[in-house]
Amino acid sequence: MDDATQSFQRLRPRLRGIAYRMLGTSADADELVQDVWLKWHEADRSEIQNAEAWLVTVTTRLSIDRLRTARLQRAHYVGFWLPEPQLDLEALAPSPTDDAPATPEQLLERADDLSVAFLAVLERLAPEARAAFLLREVFEADYAEVAQALGKSEAACRQIVSRAKTQLKDQRPRQSVSPEQHYRLLSGFADAARRGDFAQLQALLAEDAELISDGGGIVPSFGRVLAGATRIAQLYFAVWRRSERGDARQRLALARFNGEWGLLRYIDGQLESAQSLETDGRRIVRIHTQRNPEKLRAMAQALARVGVTNTDAKASG
Repeated sequence: MDDATQSFQRLRPRLRGIAYRMLGTSADADELVQDVWLKWHEADRSEIQNAEAWLVTVTTRLSIDRLRTARLQRAHYVGFWLPEPQLDLEALAPSPTDDAPATPEQLLERADDLSVAFLAVLERLAPEARAAFLLREVFEADYAEVAQALGKSEAACRQIVSRAKTQLKDQRPRQSVSPEQHYRLLSGFADAARRGDFAQLQALLAEDAELISDGGGIVPSFGRVLAGATRIAQLYFAVWRRSERGDARQRLALARFNGEWGLLRYIDGQLESAQSLETDGRRIVRIHTQRNPEKLRAMAQALARVGVTNTDAKASG
């Protein structure tokens, strides 16, 4: 492997991290990183003073262009558009602390900037603002680096980031909780859903809880936010009743995706949804449910490759 290839491979995780957070789907992120590699392979590296800055700049600008096109397409998307869930294969462990690949602090940090809730909030930002915010607030680039990536002055980038932070201020997850707290609450909710315990489901949901689902126009989903603990609990209870009647057997499993523990629901043996539950440490305040089969395909294939061994250990019903 030559020096140029080594440099690219070393930086690939950072480049893909930028692309995924910008575009919201693994396939688009992987395709974009491949395009960056082709440009890197064809570039005259004698004119490149800083490989990392060059690669981040190209990745950022390509992401901005792709996101502009994607936003036009998403304007005609049926229902809510949610990001594609990204399975944390290296973190499929029996508990959030046993043989964990990272410290609780690192897992919390990862969850904060990769969670489905956070990526959904980023959809509110224009492409350039999203890029500037991510580079500065997530990837900790200094303003000189942000300016180079966007082709703007440092002053302009400071203003863009400031406005983005203001725009997102009231939309960010309400409160960060530890992975252990999140896991315990999610586990209790999953157990109640498996047993069809309506009262417990309702008790674990905040009174003003929200459920947002993405079916992509392929499978049924709510075209509006489902609000209120009672209505959401009724939805999970209805799925349990259909399963008990044998109409559509459900199986629930806990798995890590997008940096935090989430809930996978299988119907008749097929992955039906990946559910990200946002909590305040005491109650579930928001559920993002990805039901679009096209956005679940990569996750289902990844789970099949590892035999779903670890998530099976958490599944019942």
